Amino acid sequence: MSNSHAAMRQAAEWFALLRSGEASDSDRHAWQAWLDQKREHRDAWAHAETVARRFEPVRSPELRHAATDTLHGARAKSLPRRRVLGALAILGGGALLGVEAWRAHPVYLLAQYRTGTGELRSLTLADGSSVWLNTASAFDTDYSASLRRLRLLDGEMLVDTAHDSTRPLVVDTAHGRLRALGTRFTVRLLDGATYLAVYGGAVEVRSSGGATRIVKAGSQVTFSATAIGKTEAADPAREAWSRGVLLADNMALQDVVAELKRYHRGHIGVSPEVAQLRVLGGYPLHDLDKTLRMLAAVLPLRVRRPLPWWTTLEAI
Repeated sequence: MSNSHAAMRQAAEWFALLRSGEASDSDRHAWQAWLDQKREHRDAWAHAETVARRFEPVRSPELRHAATDTLHGARAKSLPRRRVLGALAILGGGALLGVEAWRAHPVYLLAQYRTGTGELRSLTLADGSSVWLNTASAFDTDYSASLRRLRLLDGEMLVDTAHDSTRPLVVDTAHGRLRALGTRFTVRLLDGATYLAVYGGAVEVRSSGGATRIVKAGSQVTFSATAIGKTEAADPAREAWSRGVLLADNMALQDVVAELKRYHRGHIGVSPEVAQLRVLGGYPLHDLDKTLRMLAAVLPLRVRRPLPWWTTLEAI
C-alpha cells in the first residue's frame, strides 16, 4: 500500500472517530500528532473535510444516540478499533443526506443547459436535434438564420443532429470548432484538449490554430487549440454513458474508479495492489452499490466503507 493511499485510509478512520462525538482527549491528541507528522496526512485530512462538506448531517437525536450506544458497547467488549469504526459507518449511513453542496462556477450559473454531479439530461433542441448532457456538464445554444451553434462550456455531450440544409450545426469548445456533417457524435472537454468520437456520418474538426480534419463514423480524435491528434477507432464506452452504463473493455480498475468518481459526490479510492486489475462488462453508473457488488464478485477485491461517503477498493 503506498503512503498516499495509506494516508487517505487513515484520514477516513480518524474522521469517523472524531465525528462520532465520542473521541477522548487522548484520541484527539493522537489525531493531532498524526496530522503534524506529514504533509500528506494534512492533505488527506483536507480532502476528507472537502468531501464531508458535500453532505448534510441529520440532527436526529435517535441516530446520535444509536451511534453513541454502538461505540460504548464496542468499547465495553474491547472490540478492535476497525470494527468500532465499521459499526459507526453503518449507523452513519442513515445519518447523512446525499445533499450536494455543489457551488457552481459562474460558467454553470450562466449556462443555458447544465447538469450537476451524477445527473444526465436528455434534450430536444429547437431544430429537432437531440442532446444528451453528461454529469457536471454545461452548454449554450445560439441559433441564427444561417447557423446552429452549440458551445460546450464543460463536461461532455452526445449530439444527434436534425437535418437542416440551410443551417449547419457546429459545436464550439475552447480548442476549436466541430461541424456536423449529418451525424451522431460525442464531445468531451479534457485537460487542455477536446475529445471527439463519431458514431454516425462525419464531423469536420477545425482547431483554433487552423488545423482541419474530417473524422468519419467509427473514429475518434483528441485535439488542442494548436494540433489534432491521431485518428483512432471510436470507443463505444463514450456513447454508453447516455444509457447510464459504464462500458469496460479490458479497462484498468483505476480507470473504472476514475469514471465512477465523475458521477458520485463521495470519495472512491482504489489501493495500488488492485489498481491495474482488468475489468470487462457493463456497469450501472448511477447505482454505485450494485456496481461495487458486481466488481467484487468477479475480482479479488473487497469494498471498505469507514464512512458512508468514503469507499475504498482493496485487495482481499
